Amino acid sequence: MMSGGPFLITERMILRPPSAEDFEGWAAFCADPVTMTHLGGAKGRGESWRMLCTMVGAWQVRGYAMFSMILRDTGQWIGRTGPWMPEGWPGTEVGWGVAQEFAGQGYAHEAAVASIDYAFDVLGWDNVIHTIDPANTASVALAERLGSYDQGETRLPDPFQDIPVRAWGQSKVEWKARAG
Repeated sequence: MMSGGPFLITERMILRPPSAEDFEGWAAFCADPVTMTHLGGAKGRGESWRMLCTMVGAWQVRGYAMFSMILRDTGQWIGRTGPWMPEGWPGTEVGWGVAQEFAGQGYAHEAAVASIDYAFDVLGWDNVIHTIDPANTASVALAERLGSYDQGETRLPDPFQDIPVRAWGQSKVEWKARAG
């Protein structure tokens, strides 16, 4: 069953709300210990299902959440990206996560740009952050490439309160000035 909601088209991907058809890719992503190193550790199928349902539910409750990243040429699910702000979150986040076999190919950057544009232009956000474990050098590099800067330590809500994270971010004005 395809999901409803906005579809963002980038050069190589379709970004759309997650749906049940994404589960196998989502579960493989969550089971990969390398991919999940800075995302709370590898998860089994049951927890992966609940995580997918949480994202789908956030679309229903908030009207936004992360998008599934779907390759346009194959229809393959390769990750998730987009606006994220569950209760107690330290700010309006645009996050990302790409399956290991697709990392380092520019997909996260391409999807994050479209997601930040969506957050500012459609959701009307004034700022975005990216909560990043300081040891996650690939995500730090991507945040910098996006024009975000280190805004200091922050804390995620329970049950993630013990994960060390820093907020990288920028304002809508900074984003638009850089893009212009």
